[in-house]
Formats: sequence, C-alpha cells, structure tokens
Amino acid sequence: MSTDFQAGREALGARLRELRADTGLNGKDFAALLSWPASKVSRLQNGKQTPSVADLEAWATAAGRPEALSELKGRLSGLETTYRSWRRQLAVGHRSRQEQGIAETAATSRVRGVEVVRIPGLFQTPEYARYVFEQNAEFRQTPRDVEAAVRARIRRQEALYDPDKQFEFLIYEPALHARTSPVPVHAAQLDRLMGVIGLDTVKLGIIPLGARLRRAPSHGFWIYDRRLVIVETINTEMWLEDEPSVELYERSWEWLTESAVYGEQAQRLIGRVRAALAFS
Repeated sequence: MSTDFQAGREALGARLRELRADTGLNGKDFAALLSWPASKVSRLQNGKQTPSVADLEAWATAAGRPEALSELKGRLSGLETTYRSWRRQLAVGHRSRQEQGIAETAATSRVRGVEVVRIPGLFQTPEYARYVFEQNAEFRQTPRDVEAAVRARIRRQEALYDPDKQFEFLIYEPALHARTSPVPVHAAQLDRLMGVIGLDTVKLGIIPLGARLRRAPSHGFWIYDRRLVIVETINTEMWLEDEPSVELYERSWEWLTESAVYGEQAQRLIGRVRAALAFS
C-alpha cells in the first residue's frame, strides 16, 4: 500500500472521527447506532480500513451531517487515484512501462484514447517511437533502453489485429504537425496513420484545428473499458479508477468526438499535412 494512499486514508478516518465526536457518542455507542461491530468503527476512523460509499452514507446520516457526504465521497475518490512518478516508473528504463501497457491492453476489450501533441503509441512506427523514447530518456534523465522499449511497443500493436478488441482514438490536428523526428521519419509516420484507418478494429478520428469545439482538448488520456483512465503529465501518470473520474473522462471523450472527422475526410487531412512536408 502506498504511503500517499495510507496518508489519505488516515486523513479520511480523522474526518470520520471528528464527525462521530461531534455527536457526543463514543465509538462503541456510535457503532450500535449503525448496527455495526465496534471494531469496524475503530478501523475506519483510524485509517485501518477503506470505507465504501455506503459506509460513508451511513456514517454521515448517523452523525446527523448528511451535507458532509459530498466531502467524504470526494476524499474517497482521492484515495482511488494512483499517482505514479515517471522517475520511479522509468528507474530501469522504458521497457517495463511498455510491458504494463501490453498487459492492460490484453485485459481490455475497448480502448479509447485522445492525443493532442503526439501520435498514439499503438500507431507509432518503430522509427518514430525510437525518437520518442530517446527524447523522454534525455528529458527525464532515465536509463536508455530504447531498443527494448521500441520492441515492446511494437509487440503491443499486435492487439490491433485481434478481432475481439476495439480501438477508438481521437488525434487533435496539431499532433500531426508536431515535428519530433526528421522529415522522412515524420512522413512515414503519417503514412502509417493513414493506413491504420483501414483496420476493422480501429476507429480513428482527427479533430481539425479549425473545428468548432464544445470543449478544448487540454491533455491526452486513455480509457480502458469503463474501469480505468490513464492520464500522463510531465512528471507523473494518473491511474484513475473511481467512477466519477471515469464518467468525467467519458464525457470529455464524447464531446470531442462531435468535432472529429473520420474515414476519407481524416485521410485527406492527414494527407495535406504529409504533402506540406515536401516544403519543409
């Protein structure tokens, strides 16, 4: 159990203890009011057990503070968020994180993703991926296991040909222009992206730069079925598993799909960016 998780659970327990104390009841009497074992009240208010939403609802009601439920649920949601620092994850290089990606993809039937500044890893060519890993290693000052990471990333792409899986991605047009590799590598990557549109398991939408947006895409994220959202920041990855967070990102996904173009329109847009490289 992570230190951050335990610290958050203890803070939630302290808040529960405070609400119980305000009733004037000791732990044993409060447990009797809830028809719970006294040991459960003790574990919850001392941060030894993670409460369920139902536990929080019962506690707030018994304490005569139903208005505190929203706060308590917010604290619980915070516990269900895992922050994984890149320095810790990449301590031995990028390969191990790519292996995690393979495992998550294997356990998922429907993957949805949004990328605003780069091509999704599932669609990257080996050459493009190589530059991505080299730049990340240099920026984060982590071990360079570039070739092993590239091989793992390409192995993950085998899932694109699994008929039991569905991959739905949105790419904001600026990601098509972002030049993180030499022109020939970038051009080949755009060619690969146009080819991906023809796969039965892939639905790829491009959000044009001039599209009317219901909400601007602030950052990329991936949704695995309806159980997990992964959000990448400069120094951490957030693994979100609580229902409110998943629903929020699903809403963001749905709003962004309204601005995307698909099929031949998407291919033409990518093709225009590809053609412009000749003048670079």
